[in-house]
Amino acid sequence: MSHISAGVEYGLHCLLYLTEQAPGGVSEASVRDLAELQGVPADYVAKLFTKLHKAGLVIATEGAKGGFALARPANQISVLDVVTAIDGDKPLFECREVRTRCAVFGGTAPTWASSGVCSIHAVMQNAEKRMREALASQSLSDLATRTSAKAPRTFGPQVVKWLEGRATGRRRERGDRLRARDAER
Repeated sequence: MSHISAGVEYGLHCLLYLTEQAPGGVSEASVRDLAELQGVPADYVAKLFTKLHKAGLVIATEGAKGGFALARPANQISVLDVVTAIDGDKPLFECREVRTRCAVFGGTAPTWASSGVCSIHAVMQNAEKRMREALASQSLSDLATRTSAKAPRTFGPQVVKWLEGRATGRRRERGDRLRARDAER
């Protein structure tokens, strides 16, 4: 079982599409479009965006193209911010104080065995600290730059065209529904 959930991975991919310097990055998009773009259920992405919104990483937008947008510049949103928003601030390791249960101690651990931080726990705390520092040092902007360097030039315009086509189709559907409703009156 991984410490960081698949939700973080999907959330980061969604947020990259809202990072304008990424290939295909747009200023806003709907949860439904972001979900469909990645082949993920819209309900799942909606739950992720609820968490991202509560954490202040995205804002809801209104209007014909309504959806979500980044709440602050991509270079001010770290990967750690996204991990914490989606998975919470859970520790990497929970010490069970196994060191105090040695059968040789006869039920009562000597002070030397239980004093201070467990050496195993200390290693895990250091690992967690370094992991958090690494995640905090990388922003959405950094990820977008890497993605941009890797993707062919045609990818970004393809994504933008796909998203714009979806928005146009929704506007057309809304117009058709309104005309049908008006005709019924």
